Amino acid sequence: MQLGDIQFDRQPVFLAPMEDVTDISFRLLCKEFGADMVYTEFIASDALIRNVNKTKAKLEVSDDERPVAIQIYGREVSPMVDAAKICEEANPDVLDLNFGCPVKKVAGKGAGAGMLRNPEMMLAITNAVVKAVRIPVTVKTRLGWDNDNRIIVSLAEQLQDCGIAGLTIHGRTRAQMYSGEADWSLIGEVKNNPRMKIPIIGNGDVDSPERCREVFKRYGVDAVMIGRASIGAPWIFREVKDYLKTGVMPEKDSFENYLNILKRQIRLSVNRLGERRGILHSRRHIAASPLFKGIADFKPTRIAMLRAETLEDLFNIMDGI
Repeated sequence: MQLGDIQFDRQPVFLAPMEDVTDISFRLLCKEFGADMVYTEFIASDALIRNVNKTKAKLEVSDDERPVAIQIYGREVSPMVDAAKICEEANPDVLDLNFGCPVKKVAGKGAGAGMLRNPEMMLAITNAVVKAVRIPVTVKTRLGWDNDNRIIVSLAEQLQDCGIAGLTIHGRTRAQMYSGEADWSLIGEVKNNPRMKIPIIGNGDVDSPERCREVFKRYGVDAVMIGRASIGAPWIFREVKDYLKTGVMPEKDSFENYLNILKRQIRLSVNRLGERRGILHSRRHIAASPLFKGIADFKPTRIAMLRAETLEDLFNIMDGI
């Protein structure tokens, strides 16, 4: 598979862009565990061109995480073009356009998945951004706005005509948000459309090595993107990549080893953001980590971890599990 000048090995697996999750420390860890490409948190074009410091900070990329994509969202052509040029100066390998975020504060204002109600504007933005920058431009979107408007098959062709280098499809509509099951059948239909020449990346409910291998085999996608299953579990990329290469499920590490990885992730956040902000940022990973599932009477411990305010207190709780 190839995106622009970037050549990937067979069956690449990407880390999905996720707000308040895919900061640089988490991306570097996922890269270390085998993610073939990583994406920044999504960046608001309006805030970027207004020079908002918190937004600008999301542009930070490292050579150690390449190839890396910066993702932006917006609802108008001019701000998206201006933001794309700013992103290009940060020197990512790929610029990704977010037309898939379903949350109300984004989609409800017409950006993200809200663009699925205004495909003409989506295409105008895509066409303008592709022409404005020299780096490869990709798009991430959904099947459609709702079940009655699953427009992705025809939309994919139109996006390809704009000159994008690749297309990521999340197998849900905006109306579904993250509920129900992702429908990969339409992702497969796009991939198997003989008019489609660009790489198709599938996304949605890939939470295990077996599922990743299945969607590659059944739907023929060029790459798979993993999102929520990586939160608090960056090691999923190592497990998935090992299984894809060997066809044999890798042996699980010990609980202690997984716990040490999670603690290392927290330390990286604290080193970058300071103790208070680093711990706050890590709480989503702690809460979502599959490492603690199935432990009897674990709720009080989970609450204690999420209330800990110092690294010492947090690690003391974790070491006592």
